[in-house]
Amino acid sequence: MSRTSRTGPEVTYRARPRALLVAVAAAFAPTLTAPAAAHAANTRSGKAGTRITVASGETLELTGTTTASVLTIEEGGVITVPDGHSLSLTVNGVETGSKLAELTDGLGGEATAIAAGTYRGTVVLTVAEANDLAFSDLTFPFRQALYVDADGVDEAKSVPSAVLRGTVTDTAAGNIRLLSDGEAFNGVYVTGGGTYTLTKPRIAYSGNGRCDFIGYGASVVGTGEGTTLVLDGATIRNEGVVRTAVIADATANVVVKNSTLHCADGTVPDAYPAAGTGDTRYMITVPWMLGLSGNVRTTNLLGASTRASYINSTISSEKWGALSVDGGSNCTLTAINSTIANTGGQGYGSYAIGNVTEHFLGCTFDVGDYALIHWGASAHYGDSTKDAVADLNESLELGLTIAELKKIPVKSTVVNAGRFMVLWYAAGSVTVDGGTEVNTGETAFMCKAVAGSVTVDGSEGAAINPGNGIVFQLMDTDRPSSVTVSGKPWKTETIGTYTEPTGSPAKSSTWVTTGAQSTDAKGTFTDIDLKGDFYNSVRGGGNAGLQGQNLVLTFTGSSVEGVISAGTTKHRVSTITSAEYREISEVTNTPSAVLNNGVIVTLGAGSSWTVTKTSYLSALTLAPDATVTAPSGKTVTLTVDGTATDLRAGSTYTGALTLTVA
Repeated sequence: MSRTSRTGPEVTYRARPRALLVAVAAAFAPTLTAPAAAHAANTRSGKAGTRITVASGETLELTGTTTASVLTIEEGGVITVPDGHSLSLTVNGVETGSKLAELTDGLGGEATAIAAGTYRGTVVLTVAEANDLAFSDLTFPFRQALYVDADGVDEAKSVPSAVLRGTVTDTAAGNIRLLSDGEAFNGVYVTGGGTYTLTKPRIAYSGNGRCDFIGYGASVVGTGEGTTLVLDGATIRNEGVVRTAVIADATANVVVKNSTLHCADGTVPDAYPAAGTGDTRYMITVPWMLGLSGNVRTTNLLGASTRASYINSTISSEKWGALSVDGGSNCTLTAINSTIANTGGQGYGSYAIGNVTEHFLGCTFDVGDYALIHWGASAHYGDSTKDAVADLNESLELGLTIAELKKIPVKSTVVNAGRFMVLWYAAGSVTVDGGTEVNTGETAFMCKAVAGSVTVDGSEGAAINPGNGIVFQLMDTDRPSSVTVSGKPWKTETIGTYTEPTGSPAKSSTWVTTGAQSTDAKGTFTDIDLKGDFYNSVRGGGNAGLQGQNLVLTFTGSSVEGVISAGTTKHRVSTITSAEYREISEVTNTPSAVLNNGVIVTLGAGSSWTVTKTSYLSALTLAPDATVTAPSGKTVTLTVDGTATDLRAGSTYTGALTLTVA
């Protein structure tokens, strides 16, 4: 197929010679008359160019792309297009005027209309073929500057007047600029098994999106089996409710390198419930039960076996989250030598759900609350060694050349989290190794009565520095549940309340505290020096449906200085609603005897424990060279089931263990 090119003032398109070339010419023509208009519309031409007015109560139907110098839509005036098509307005190359239907309109209320007003300049009304996408029982009518499939740019589904500057071909776009202050307009949509590269795109979108579980209103979307989307040198800065920067979906492979992505909050529609909703069709704010606020996350990874990788990039959100995996299964999220941040004092670095695998090598986290919210995943924090990066390059098909691999320096990961490194709400693992440094404002590892496990290898310098002196906290969940509502398009509102239990829990007749169970939380620490406490305050006995849960800790070649104990927790407030969302996870601990919350400790070879305050365990195993001591000037003694017992290396103790420091 022959190639043609056509150049406007600042943009060159090299694509299949179809409708796109015609549309580009129309976009920069001084005046064009409307190809079809209802009799009620007033269209005039003169020296100033074509002027189109749609009066109140009148309808203008467009059957093709139309250009004017002035467009006036009075209140009550409507512009329509034939079924199976979409309408987009650009003025001087900026998508504008698009307004989402109100949430209260219910199902199917996600389409946009051109808002009333007067628009002057190079005014282009693009009539494009529809790109209607289903999510659950809703249909989202996507509009995008560039629609790319396996054959390249599909001109009929694109809005070429929304592309400023640069070069566009069937396989790549370079130096393009996309601007939008309308709502729910997408930038580049790549699907159908195609491969596309965006080099140095500049995208700035303001105004709201509507659903980041499908990417309605996102700057860039890569979706579909066999689809590969590469962003190199991108700058994306968005502001608006769920106006996401990058979406990876439906088994696609999205690679972002040498790029800067940032998303800032917008204004939530008045009709949206004040406490939010967990209904993913309508969820546009972070669920407050995570202890957060905010209404845009910068990225989202969706679908089955989808991959998203960020290399030598900065990914930041104002609040909510920077890197998210949600609504998918068996996905892979990777960040190499990248900065992950929240700029508004709240938020997470990454969110993990659906058996996702997450790799963070040589990254810097500067996050308001959590490095990771864990809903079932395998996450690794380590160094960007040459071998590790090369392995991921091959297994994840990152496409890095030999020259690019050589330029990637070896770095260690640094986690700076305002509250916790990890918050577990579901079973899953976290591995920390290499020279990873973890600094948290509060507890390092916060586990909400699930089988969370953490493995820390300090042989190459990894360190854990909890700001409140607590390394690991196992406790009952304090997450309120959603409440079903009727008469609204969303199914639930998150208006639940958490109430602190009172009194002592019942002793379970079935739970075993002296041996590890498959549902226990676990911590394994090797070749590391730790200063901090470990607590298990799960109530059990039927509370929250749990008979019990143990905290199983293993130390090898390590030293630990602090309290390791069963305990009880107390929140700063007795009830938590959406108004007190920042009180979630905020507890104090009191060491107390084991009931249904066993603490099982193994001090392996070369390990020592300096007990700083009285601690309560259910099992203690000491290697032949392991030691248990008290701080200088104090002594530690052991009782087992109330009987004073010598602490001897090479021994195992089970029962009600009390280590008293005096």
